[in-house]
Amino acid sequence: MPKYMFNASYTTEGVQGLLSDGGSARAAAAQAAVGSVGGTLESFYFTFGESDAVIVADFPSNADAAAVSLAVSASGMVAGSMTVLLTPEEIDAAAATVGDAMTYNPPGT
Repeated sequence: MPKYMFNASYTTEGVQGLLSDGGSARAAAAQAAVGSVGGTLESFYFTFGESDAVIVADFPSNADAAAVSLAVSASGMVAGSMTVLLTPEEIDAAAATVGDAMTYNPPGT
C-alpha cells in the first residue's frame, strides 16, 4: 500500500478539544479515520514547530488518502497537508525512466 505523511496544525478550537480530550483520543480518532477507508496508521506524533502533529499511514489509494485529508480539513479544527512518501526503490525506478525513456523540454528552450 502507498505510504503518506499528514502534517496537522490545530486551530484554536482544535487545541481546546485536544486539551479537553487528550492526545490519546486524537491518535484513536486518526486510527479510526484511516481505518475507515481500509488504511493502516503507522505512527502518530505530536510535534513542536510549524506542525502540531505528524501522522504516517498506509492507504489503499490516492483517493482514499485524499478522502481522509478532506474530512479532517472540513472539520475546521485542523489545517493540514498530505504528502506521498516514496521508497528508495521507487526513486530508483523513476530515475531509470528519466534516463531511458523520458524527454523534457525546459521552459525557454
